[in-house]
Amino acid sequence: MGLLGVTLPDVLRAAATQGLRRGRAKSCLLVFLDGGPAQQDMWDMKPDAPREFCGEFKPIATSAPGIEVCDHMPQLAKKMHHLAVVRSVHHDVLLHSAATYYMLTGRHPSPRGEIIIKDKPNNFPPYGSVLSKLRPLKDVPDFVHCHSILWDAGFDLPGQHAGFLGAAYNPLVTGDPSVPGYRLSGLTIPANVTHERLQNRHSLLRSLDRTSGVGLDQASVDVIDRYNRKALSLLTSSKTREAFDLGREPDDVKERYGLPDAVPYMKGRGARGFGGLPHLGQSLLLARRLIEAGVGLVTVCTGRRRDSAWDGHQRHFPVLRRSLLPFFDPAFSTLLGDMSDRGLLDETLIVVMGEFGRTPRIGQRTIAADEMPAGRDHWSYCYTVLMGGAGIRGGSIYGASDKYAGYPVDKPVTPEDIAATIYYALGVDPETRIKDLFGQPQPLALGKPILDLFG
Repeated sequence: MGLLGVTLPDVLRAAATQGLRRGRAKSCLLVFLDGGPAQQDMWDMKPDAPREFCGEFKPIATSAPGIEVCDHMPQLAKKMHHLAVVRSVHHDVLLHSAATYYMLTGRHPSPRGEIIIKDKPNNFPPYGSVLSKLRPLKDVPDFVHCHSILWDAGFDLPGQHAGFLGAAYNPLVTGDPSVPGYRLSGLTIPANVTHERLQNRHSLLRSLDRTSGVGLDQASVDVIDRYNRKALSLLTSSKTREAFDLGREPDDVKERYGLPDAVPYMKGRGARGFGGLPHLGQSLLLARRLIEAGVGLVTVCTGRRRDSAWDGHQRHFPVLRRSLLPFFDPAFSTLLGDMSDRGLLDETLIVVMGEFGRTPRIGQRTIAADEMPAGRDHWSYCYTVLMGGAGIRGGSIYGASDKYAGYPVDKPVTPEDIAATIYYALGVDPETRIKDLFGQPQPLALGKPILDLFG
């Protein structure tokens, strides 16, 4: 064993980590259904429960034996063989802001008694920021967020920015790719600036940063330098410019993902005001292009700024039927088929999740101040997360909920476990340490990866 370079500590370490192997994924696409999608009305349906629990929708069979989905997702039903359904996720946080932080970082939002509801310098970083730190890329963005930073109750939702890693590891925010003539500003070099001239400017700027940084600590200087290096690499990268150029996609492909005017909706209104999700199709198309170009992690959110799309307090079923699922179903199912056809699923982890689910009983209140006889309130005690690609066994179910989709009854899963699974799938040891603002090493994940998902 010694001659082969294998030592006893290596063997013991491998045994202690239960044989963790390097994950397949080079990239991750995280589709965040902000607001909290109803598990029992989409992918953990309970048709035998009384009407006040099972709701208005009916289950339909899918391409994965034993898995049913809502009858308003017929296209996704044909693609469920690509996905694993984790039906036993749970936690104890009912606020949008704090629960979003929990799911996007894997860290509980009240580690010291004070609940986290907004961005703070000492917040734990999200998955994309961590990957930016550990696996920086050269000529494409490390971490992209599409299309805008989510907002609630007066603050940007925590878990979207880099926290204690610093602003240099924040995501690149795309803006709305569905608007006519979409372009990401700042990626074009002025016509009168040659490549050599740009390099000379960069060298001069580095010299100025180093000599004029009197009073700045070394960490601040390093952040500035990383910004400059990354900006130069993106400006000189044709790969990045091409990835953001949706004009390179055929019209029929854009139409399959979903165009803003493909489904009638009320302009200027949020999703819960029956404004739909007109940006979602082109956002997922852009995400596919970015993953194909090699971007490390892309987050796509479905809500608009100030509208948690899947927050079904009022008009729950009409909003799902008319405003959410007509956009989500074709867009996400097209994405799965497109990525499969292009061979991207083997090296891409796909995660679909919200910050929590919805109450088992219609009209049941947990946090709402007003009566909501036709709605479902916040519910974090049991909900569903979908995962696919990266060696995950598609068409499988992990865990189970009770007869009302209210509590786990088999293989409960925590956000910490979801975080560990994401890092594991991406080939990153969940026990890897990164230093916080106080120089203290913090493990990336506090849970255990769900190894049964892989095979």
